[in-house]
Amino acid sequence: MSKGRRSNASKGRKRDKGNGARERGGGELGFEAELFKAADKLRGNMEPSDYKHVALGLIFLKHVSDGFEARHAELLAEYPEGAEDRDEYTAENVFWVPRPARWSHLRASARQPGIGKLIDEAMLAIEAENQSLKGVLPKDYARPALSPTMLGELIDLISGIALEREGNEARDLLGRVYEYFLGSFAGSEGKRGGEFYTPRSVVRLMVEMLEPLKGRVYDPCCGSGGMFVQSERFVEGHGGRIGDVAVYGQESNHTTWRLCRMNLAVRGIDADVRWNAEGSFHKDELPDLRADFVLANPPFNVSDWGGERLAEDPRWRYGRPPPGNANFAWLQHILHHLSPSGTAGVVLANGSMSSTQSGEGAIREAMVEGGVVDCMVALPGQLFYSTQIPACLWFLARDRSGERAGDKSRALRDRRGEVLFVDARKLGRMVDRTRRELTPDDVARVANTYHRWREGEGYADVPGFCKAASLEEVRAHGHVLTPGRYVGAEAAAEDAVPFPERFAALKVELEAHFAESERLTATIREKLAGAVVDG
Repeated sequence: MSKGRRSNASKGRKRDKGNGARERGGGELGFEAELFKAADKLRGNMEPSDYKHVALGLIFLKHVSDGFEARHAELLAEYPEGAEDRDEYTAENVFWVPRPARWSHLRASARQPGIGKLIDEAMLAIEAENQSLKGVLPKDYARPALSPTMLGELIDLISGIALEREGNEARDLLGRVYEYFLGSFAGSEGKRGGEFYTPRSVVRLMVEMLEPLKGRVYDPCCGSGGMFVQSERFVEGHGGRIGDVAVYGQESNHTTWRLCRMNLAVRGIDADVRWNAEGSFHKDELPDLRADFVLANPPFNVSDWGGERLAEDPRWRYGRPPPGNANFAWLQHILHHLSPSGTAGVVLANGSMSSTQSGEGAIREAMVEGGVVDCMVALPGQLFYSTQIPACLWFLARDRSGERAGDKSRALRDRRGEVLFVDARKLGRMVDRTRRELTPDDVARVANTYHRWREGEGYADVPGFCKAASLEEVRAHGHVLTPGRYVGAEAAAEDAVPFPERFAALKVELEAHFAESERLTATIREKLAGAVVDG
């Protein structure tokens, strides 16, 4: 995915159409998991937050070196005199890698005491030769805390990635390894890790619902770039042209921005991702951008976002967000950046659906009445590394008349005066003791429900799961957008216990409640009588 350019590393991906299926179904994930376990053993007592940059930096270095070496081999075979001509690489959007920075040189020196210094020099050399990587790569491998033996073993381990593969297929696997390591480090870091990583199943659901096949994709708090990677996969998996999608992002954490830039480079995604310490609210780096799709997972319930300094900001079309919570600032910032036919998916804390504090209820009401709220999805718990706060998805649309479907992949109907509610809290499966993920079937069920509703073909309310509610119904609920209020109870399954037995059991339970009620009533009367005597 790019603004018209794409690295040579990704050109061959369509030949391996099974990659996505293998990732979703488990298949080769065993390889990535085993590799991570082996790499994790090497970190010793180093904190995951520090080791993350060590390992990911080396995977990135191997990726760019492999891309260079593949192009170098092509040129030697076809045009030997151009093998050391930088223009022959940049023309194919392949990073130029100076000789001392090539992986073969580092691997040959992996067991030397000065390997940390050699890696730092390699990173500096690559940055010096590739302006787009300036300030992105980690360059502190020579610090005393890093064991040269550990670095050498890690280089040997990474050297084995995709050893049996060639060219584009090998580099594609490196990209998958990089993404898997990002997710695994997020799990190791817990809350801190979740700040840079949105679980892949959540991103996949958002992408499948929005279908960003053509146009501008924007993430105002892009973390490590997972929204963009999944969008790229969607385009490829649905036969779209990568060059039809342009990627834009902002990130306020410099370390996370660097992870994002490396993640996108490994995937061959050429994106305009800006960093500034002030953040999207106070220094909007892309003020004139109007995106066709916005995908975002803003930090939940941020209380110190500096809203008092933005009281009269033109982005607050639906009401001034409270200084003590940025949720509705994010929603309105995103709406501000949508094109006239744009759609957005946003992860927020469940409180955003019902809170009435500090004017949030009035803003939510204005958004509903303004016709920009398209769909609400309640997510299951335990999906996120960073928080146990229950979360939901807001889907917003600037125009729901169906007349501006334009570049959308499907013809849409007029949805004005209606909001779709999906209660997905019972979906997902536990992947370990603490974390849940949505399965491919879960993603398909929710996404297909949304598409059928938007298109007006094949949709039907399902008690306990989904409901297309009228604006009058939403008003009757005080503009609270919690799906559970609308979808009702799930249809009861046929009970295998005969009715007489169930009735007898219920009667016993009811008698017990009556007895307890009488006991409590007697106790209260005694207390009241004592109070009167004492008085």
